[in-house]
Amino acid sequence: MMTTASDADAHRAHTTVQSWRTLFYVGGIAAILFVMLFLCALVLDFLAPPPENGGVETLEFISRNRAIYSAEQILWILPDILPVLTFLALFVALAPDNKALALICVTVAGVGWALLRVLPTSGRGSLVLVNLSDSYVEAGSASQRQVYSTAAEVIIAENNTPSLLGVLSAVGIALASTAMIRSALPRLVGWLGVVAGVVGVVSEVSAYTLPALSSAYGLLLWAWFVSVGIALIRLARRTPERGPGAADGTAGG
Repeated sequence: MMTTASDADAHRAHTTVQSWRTLFYVGGIAAILFVMLFLCALVLDFLAPPPENGGVETLEFISRNRAIYSAEQILWILPDILPVLTFLALFVALAPDNKALALICVTVAGVGWALLRVLPTSGRGSLVLVNLSDSYVEAGSASQRQVYSTAAEVIIAENNTPSLLGVLSAVGIALASTAMIRSALPRLVGWLGVVAGVVGVVSEVSAYTLPALSSAYGLLLWAWFVSVGIALIRLARRTPERGPGAADGTAGG
């Protein structure tokens, strides 16, 4: 039998629906895993909190707690790629209501989160400091140790410096959440994201004057990601596994 144009359209619809269903699951799981890995990093940080200042103090701390410090840095850094998958799924979920805003959201937020790890810092340290600590311990003179401790202080200062990418990420969350308010996704999650995004922007630009906002932003951010993850998984469950015409064979010829 010859395949008609309508048959081809049905086949494309079937394939598209299946693809989006999988993407919603992946984006939702990525959002929840993002928070879970950060919580693991927070536990390690509580067990062995690294110094926030001082090159010598930091390098000596790492030499005494090398394994736990390295694991903590990996857990701070590794999850930052996961929000890219979440925002990609959000784009597909939000596009039917406002394609332009959905595209802006995924571009701003996705690029912001993807580029966060361009800098060799995690906000609570850096894996680079592990190598510096090894070199510092093995240094044979005070002048050599001074070189390594100075390099460590530069990296520590970078950790404590507000970044444009952090602002960009918060703006992306606020934009995505604004689009969510008028979509099929839960409106309450959208409002939560708007609040988180606004608090995030303020906390990034006023990190020195209002340091307490960083903790508030972190809690709101994690709550938003978990809520978005649950919403995307529920959306995946509501999305048909098979497109129209798949069961009766109309997608074939």
